[in-house]
Amino acid sequence: MKVGIILVNYKDYAERFLTPCLASIRLLNPIVKPDIFIVDNASTTESADYLRKQAPEASLILNENNDGFAKGNNDAMRMMLAEDYDYILLLNMDASLDTEALRELLRVAETNPLAGAIQARLMLDPDRELVNSLGNVTHFLGFGYCRAYREKYQDKGVEVSPIAYPSGACVLLKASALKAVGLFDEEFWMYNEDQDLGWRMWLSGRECLLAPRALAYHHYEFSRSISKYYWLERNRLIVAWKNYSLLSLVLFFPPLLFMQLGMLFFSWRSGWLKEQKNVWLYFFNPKNWGYLLKARRQSQSLRQVPDYRILPLFSGSIWYQEIGSPILKYLVNPVFSLYFLLMRRLIKLLQQ
Repeated sequence: MKVGIILVNYKDYAERFLTPCLASIRLLNPIVKPDIFIVDNASTTESADYLRKQAPEASLILNENNDGFAKGNNDAMRMMLAEDYDYILLLNMDASLDTEALRELLRVAETNPLAGAIQARLMLDPDRELVNSLGNVTHFLGFGYCRAYREKYQDKGVEVSPIAYPSGACVLLKASALKAVGLFDEEFWMYNEDQDLGWRMWLSGRECLLAPRALAYHHYEFSRSISKYYWLERNRLIVAWKNYSLLSLVLFFPPLLFMQLGMLFFSWRSGWLKEQKNVWLYFFNPKNWGYLLKARRQSQSLRQVPDYRILPLFSGSIWYQEIGSPILKYLVNPVFSLYFLLMRRLIKLLQQ
């Protein structure tokens, strides 16, 4: 069994987080010794020297430019697939692993033949009693968010459970699944690429699973993520466009338009109106239509599973603890949840 771990660095990230991350990898229960690949985006002589000194056992991939999270991981995954690795663990450099985490992820992978992606139970660091992600949730309009974020973890004896998609912060990927469905879509650059990959796994008849006994700790900062408004908003729309059936696209189009009005107001209130305008310009630019059409064809060519079997993993509610509001809680979410429930039933009726 060949297993590799990928870490992606950018600027001073390694100086802040690499030491505890590497220490946790070196202390893993040695069911198998994983190889380490570090991708250094916007690499400099100083950053490369630092990585060589701190991680002499790692294979380095030095990228002249900041190619983003998607391509950075892809660079290493392509190398590992060419060298016939069986499993690839994506691990954020600001995360660390429990000593049994890799053993448990591999156990779940080996005992679930349909599994393509297995996420560890991500807990916050340093608030280690609080959840970062118990698998990620897809809202039917394309938003993605962490399930049970900042809740106290309650062990209900659930061994393994299906999830809409795994967080790229700590996920074990089967090489055979990647060869079938493809790697990250590099158009995303960052954010939602894990959501897109997970959706393609489900389309192809594979599964995304949470392994709750595989434990990892993550220095996750919500504010850091939401500040990247352009990528989050643009990419959620690309995800939905690529992966929904035509029927679902038509039925979900009315609430999508309504949500765009809401996002216009939200971006205006938040000072991100320019970013919202750039999102719309992206989709109206004919130069991007070729990619959008090709990407949709590629995703739909994988389809072995109809939407009505995937939609139960999705949500009709938008839930972000940090941006919760009475309007969202008492008006928007109930209306959207009801609409989603009705459309799920209609889609099932028409697709069966």
